[in-house]
Amino acid sequence: MSQPTASLALARQLLGFDTINPPGNEAACMQFLADWLQQRGFAVTLSQFGERRVNLLAQLAGHSGEPPLAFTGHLDTVPLGNQPWQYDPFGGDVVAGKLYGRGASDMKAAVAAFAVACVQQQQLIRQRHGVLLVITGGEETGCDGARALIAEGPLPQPGALIVGEPTANYPVIGHKGALWLRCETRGKTAHGAMPELGINAIYLAADALGKIRQFQPGLAHPLMKQPTLNVGRIQGGLNINSVPDRAQFDVDIRTAPDLHHAELRQRLAATLGDTVSIDTLVDLPAILTGEEHPWIRQVYQRCQPLHDLALTARVVPYFTDASLLLPALGSPPCIILGPGEPAMAHQTDEYCELQKLHAAEALYGQLIADWMA
Repeated sequence: MSQPTASLALARQLLGFDTINPPGNEAACMQFLADWLQQRGFAVTLSQFGERRVNLLAQLAGHSGEPPLAFTGHLDTVPLGNQPWQYDPFGGDVVAGKLYGRGASDMKAAVAAFAVACVQQQQLIRQRHGVLLVITGGEETGCDGARALIAEGPLPQPGALIVGEPTANYPVIGHKGALWLRCETRGKTAHGAMPELGINAIYLAADALGKIRQFQPGLAHPLMKQPTLNVGRIQGGLNINSVPDRAQFDVDIRTAPDLHHAELRQRLAATLGDTVSIDTLVDLPAILTGEEHPWIRQVYQRCQPLHDLALTARVVPYFTDASLLLPALGSPPCIILGPGEPAMAHQTDEYCELQKLHAAEALYGQLIADWMA
């Protein structure tokens, strides 16, 4: 199989930009991609949502009057971590059939693949229904870019949405929701030698944590299985010889589509009682498109030759921008489909296999052609 020359070249260029989030700093990378797309016929719009924080909308208009096909991806990446990298995280090294770099799997390779596929199918796209590319910043910290993009005003209404997150080119029909909560207890400070004069906020937090360990977010979902709850962070107190008057802990709940986050938060608040205040940090609903949908079946048919076993309905535990974008785009059918390795996301020496990048470029092209038929 030949190397995916066009998508590999673009992916390597995108990997050359440091878009680690925080702070994000997607502006230079987004401007490069905007120029690349504009030079190839796209109408592009850049929108800022913070200092050097940028989103991009790119369109190839069709002439049929029918809804376009949409792709979405993000250009921000997670930090490098504490382990040393064998390969330059911004070098785009190609070694033994793998493209290395922070964001190679999650998810700059996918952005390159669907951008190139659109350019290759441009004549058909213009004759028929058009395409829309929604490229965001700030996804890794809770879909901040997508939220800002939606707040700016109405978005185009596509007929279907492809999310290029890493799935090793396996079609995924949904993902869990994420509800991140910050819980706080407040006490009364006193000298550590006279604790009876204070109220220890850490003890209040410990009592609350004991209740959380028994809390059940909801019943198991047929596809998404059991909803999960994890306390991922805790802090409290200022010094060892004082009674702490404040403590905080953060809760990460992953949910299925049948769990309503407002109701879930109310149940948790009732469980914890009046000694705990709760603030919402991230509220992203689960998404799920029925596998019986005709377009989903068509995507399955295109993906099947890339996999040895018969395709089955799959979901992923991580969230995507689709949580917020889908309602804003008119709730079209949605598939999560990208060349990246799911297990390589956020890993040291992150890579994307060139064979899967090549396959994704061809696969996206087929899906575009199918949509324009």
